[in-house]
Amino acid sequence: MQGRYLAYMVHALKLLLPALIPSWEFFKAVEPSPRVQWRMLSSPKDQAPPWQEFRPRPAKLSVFAMVGRLFWNPVWNESLFMVSLAERLMLNPTAHSADEIRYRLAAEIDRTVPGEKHRKYLQFQLIFVSRDENGLTQTITHVAAPCLMNDIAR
Repeated sequence: MQGRYLAYMVHALKLLLPALIPSWEFFKAVEPSPRVQWRMLSSPKDQAPPWQEFRPRPAKLSVFAMVGRLFWNPVWNESLFMVSLAERLMLNPTAHSADEIRYRLAAEIDRTVPGEKHRKYLQFQLIFVSRDENGLTQTITHVAAPCLMNDIAR
């Protein structure tokens, strides 16, 4: 009886170990990393202000912040979803992906940009960042047409 129980435990452990200690062999190469940038315009033909990165990564994090992010980090999860949307928009462009990016950008702007700095139009672009022998290279892969902020369902 004890031998059978031990066999079940070993079998269960064999099934559980790959989930606890994943294999990293699926990374054949490091692919370019997509970034979403945005800007607000007074009109579609307005002189374009500089692009702003959607939720730029902090230069430094305290140990306390890193440990806290291990357990609760909904903002990072949404940022990863934006990366997924950007990749999806490049591989298989759909209105849904572009609309979802606009929706999330508009919601972030509503939360973080003071009302007096809001403009009527929102525009976004996707850039892919890759590393080569000269350092980091940024390639613009998609520039969306300006969209009225009021037309974005939030």
